[in-house]
Amino acid sequence: MPISDNIKKLRQVFDVTQDELGEIAGVTGNAVSQWENGRSEPRMGAIERMAACYQISKSHLIEDGGMDQIDPVTKKPKGSSYMPAGAMPVVASSATVPLLTLGRVHAGALADEEEIAHRVEVPASVCAGHPRAFALEVEGDCMNRVIPEGSHVLVDPDRQPANGSIAVVETEDYRAVMRRWYKGSTKLMLSADSFEDYEDMIFGMDDGPVRVIGTVVWFQAADEME
Repeated sequence: MPISDNIKKLRQVFDVTQDELGEIAGVTGNAVSQWENGRSEPRMGAIERMAACYQISKSHLIEDGGMDQIDPVTKKPKGSSYMPAGAMPVVASSATVPLLTLGRVHAGALADEEEIAHRVEVPASVCAGHPRAFALEVEGDCMNRVIPEGSHVLVDPDRQPANGSIAVVETEDYRAVMRRWYKGSTKLMLSADSFEDYEDMIFGMDDGPVRVIGTVVWFQAADEME
């Protein structure tokens, strides 16, 4: 059973439309139709969002016969504890967050919120866990191995970055930089994750301050916004 069949069976088991599944995955209903017809495949970010919503493993969507391992009655992996009678999976509706602008990395500018006229749609289940989050539109390729240029990223200003997470920071030289965060006892390294060559940005105790704008908690690639 390829991914296309797993997506079809996922909708059958959880009784959702293509548009409803698209909201959860962060894409359009037409994109879901393309997945089911085998014309394209979902990105890993979309797979992770669907798996998280329905409390199944990513392998249930990726591997051949994956959704055959989901009991259509309990809606849980076969052999797992039984879902109580009347319990239903939660299908998140959508919410919106303000869209700011993350300028091109190494020469970026973070626009003031009042200058932004439009908003970005994000799954409500994601927004619920990050009530003060805002979206940024990414320009530049310093993180294109994981987040392509043109993507929308959701940034939580209340979450401090952990080592290896993707942070948006402000330095003395750059108003807004998005990099992987690695902090040791005496140094901070902001590392690109790109197909291009970028030098790591390393800060010592005596260097200028680095202000954390927030941590990236969700993203949607540009080709999934259509």
